[in-house]
Amino acid sequence: MANAKDFYQVLGVSSTATADEIKKQYRRLAKQHHPDANQNDPKAAERFKEISEAHNVLGDPDKRKEYDDMRRMGAFGGMSGFGGTRPSSRPGASGARPGQPGAGTFNDFDVGGIGGLGDLFSSMFGGAAGAGRQRARGPERGQSIEQMVEVPFRVAAVGGKVPVDIEVNEECATCHGNGAAPGAQLRPCSECSGRGVISFGQGSFAVNRPCPVCAGRGSVPTARCSTCRGTGDTRVSRKVLIAVPSGAETGAKVRLRGQGGKGAAGGQAGDLVITFTVTADRFYKRDGLDLIATVPINIAQATLGSRISVKTLDEKKVAIRIPAGTSAGKRFKITGQGIEKDGKKGDLLVEVTITVPETLTEAQEKAMREFAEAGGMKF
Repeated sequence: MANAKDFYQVLGVSSTATADEIKKQYRRLAKQHHPDANQNDPKAAERFKEISEAHNVLGDPDKRKEYDDMRRMGAFGGMSGFGGTRPSSRPGASGARPGQPGAGTFNDFDVGGIGGLGDLFSSMFGGAAGAGRQRARGPERGQSIEQMVEVPFRVAAVGGKVPVDIEVNEECATCHGNGAAPGAQLRPCSECSGRGVISFGQGSFAVNRPCPVCAGRGSVPTARCSTCRGTGDTRVSRKVLIAVPSGAETGAKVRLRGQGGKGAAGGQAGDLVITFTVTADRFYKRDGLDLIATVPINIAQATLGSRISVKTLDEKKVAIRIPAGTSAGKRFKITGQGIEKDGKKGDLLVEVTITVPETLTEAQEKAMREFAEAGGMKF
């Protein structure tokens, strides 16, 4: 299975990496290879897709266990220590005959089923695996897409909507998914005898996988479609509006049902999974549901006291009193003007800093000296 992807290599982690290490590495790579950040790199979108596919499997404990089990059994050729054997088109080809003690097939593990190990083949072999399942099981659910989206701090705090450009696989409009050029004929695939799958033998196990020649369709065109190059689908861009709930934080996810890749043969569309990355704000910082706003005051205000006004998230101005003798770092609480989430609302904490003038007029310097000398300071 030379076309298989090693998801550990895709993410650049070892097979013993912890869930936190996998998540951290995924976020780093997703940010580095995001198409929006690499608009001049035509390969960025494909790399981003591979990273998302790998995290979709390795980031899910159940899928990762299934993947590791298959990897140890040598189902992916050079990806494990067992080595690989030549695929055979003979059904049930393996080291032991079906029915004998010790013989088994990966069909026992639901290789072709939706939600079973077949999903791993779909990720590792792309459209070929999907086509193989389509032929064997009928309608196939579309691919789910995971994408990271930057959300402005204030939108995340109060809620709102952000536009997102996504790329999905759609059925080719020219060949309607069969991979044939207009006027070309479809002939039974000689490699798999029109079955769409071939058997792969590994020790005392065997697995049916999509035929690499016909991509699991069971037939090959006399001339390939020039639009999709015979794959049967094309990559298209789509713009959607994502609703951001109030109080959203970095790492929060939103799943949009049916907004992912189009299903094949009448199957349901996949989902779009959005992971938020909240950008920093020039004025506010967040501490749980509380907001922290840093406000500068001068020496006179800190010494003599003053009144200042602060803007809340909803752009209202609230006046607060700064008492005489206030020191830098002092916080003043404005109750109920923080972030609202799940029926709870935080506070706005105003933290003052004291600014020192870089230059003084002659009169200001004289007054400052007199003030200092009155306190016993000598110059």
